[in-house]
Amino acid sequence: MTPASISLLALFVAILLSCLARVNIGIVALLLAWIVGTAFAGMTLAQVAAGFPVELFLTMVGVTLLFSQAKLNGTLDHVARRSVRLCRGRIGLIPVMFFFLGAALASLGPGNIAVAALLAPIAMSVAGEMAIPAFLMAIMVGNGANAGSLSPFAPTGIIVNSIMERIGLGGHEWTTWWFNVAGHATAAFAGYAVLGGAGLLRQPRSAAVETADSELAWRHWLTLASIAGMLAAVAFARVPIGMAAIAVALVLVLSQAADDGAAIAEMPWSTIVMVCGMTVLISILERTAGIDLLASLMARVSTPSTATGVCAFITGLISAYSSTSGVVLPAFLPVVPGLVRELGGGDPFLVASSMNVGGHLVDVSPLSTIGALCIASAASGVDTRKLFHQMLAWGMSMTVIGAAFCWLFLR
Repeated sequence: MTPASISLLALFVAILLSCLARVNIGIVALLLAWIVGTAFAGMTLAQVAAGFPVELFLTMVGVTLLFSQAKLNGTLDHVARRSVRLCRGRIGLIPVMFFFLGAALASLGPGNIAVAALLAPIAMSVAGEMAIPAFLMAIMVGNGANAGSLSPFAPTGIIVNSIMERIGLGGHEWTTWWFNVAGHATAAFAGYAVLGGAGLLRQPRSAAVETADSELAWRHWLTLASIAGMLAAVAFARVPIGMAAIAVALVLVLSQAADDGAAIAEMPWSTIVMVCGMTVLISILERTAGIDLLASLMARVSTPSTATGVCAFITGLISAYSSTSGVVLPAFLPVVPGLVRELGGGDPFLVASSMNVGGHLVDVSPLSTIGALCIASAASGVDTRKLFHQMLAWGMSMTVIGAAFCWLFLR
């Protein structure tokens, strides 16, 4: 076997284990990268380690640290609870509000999982109190959180944009975000209409949901102002987002507006290890031509006109069982340039976007963290077994719906 085929086999092993085993696949990927690199590709350990994404690591650490602080000091919770009052008793608007709130918060930086963890308990409780179907609310919350996941400020967006920059597709950060928002909004509001949203809109006004909430304290105002300052520095002064987030996090710690120890413990270290480990393994594939081999295999089941649909289906199917940001997108996005060359045509950016959208649309299922959070937060009296099966059917259907969406609109 050639180094290319061996490295590709190692990638398949990592993906399979990510679907079947509970081990952090980043650790497995690091081990596989070392074995393939040193035993079959003639590399030294230092050459293997050169594939570690230092800049991406620093960016993820800074962003997740800052928003862990904002979550733990109660700032994000205040924003969520106060937003419920904006509906002013219009029951049908409450799920819609949670979709847009989830998309907005996730886009600002916490990311999809952190926002779902924040909003799901509030949203599912409100659904129980206002007789809103639990399945409908879960769809709106989950898709809302996922809609903002590819923002340039969010952890998954940082990962995706870093990979796309590396493969020559940089400069499309906000278009990438918009395609993902459009896909999730289409799915969410189609589900809203089918699952009874129109009936909820016709209901008369009800007493606003009471959510226990105190006034914003100085630490909340400082946190909000600090996040706004960070976003402005990144957008207008081109300050690296990771370093800007670390600086703001330090300000919050020194002013005693946040606890750095608790925030560091809250950070998604498992995901950070997963992403960095997979990136090292992918770097081995790139240097052994394993990526080109994978591109040729994918080209056998695609044409220039069907590539976006096929890629969305493949990434969606694997993402249903594995980590989208940690495994699937780091593995498949680097294939895009070679795949387009093999096909003899196509738009690399649209092919990459189909992977991004297809991989994320399936994540509102009970097999994903976001879907599981919604089920775990269901109000008392909800048949969680039924809700599980409903969300599983939804998630699996998104592999086909995501493929159709990408084939129709991203070509």
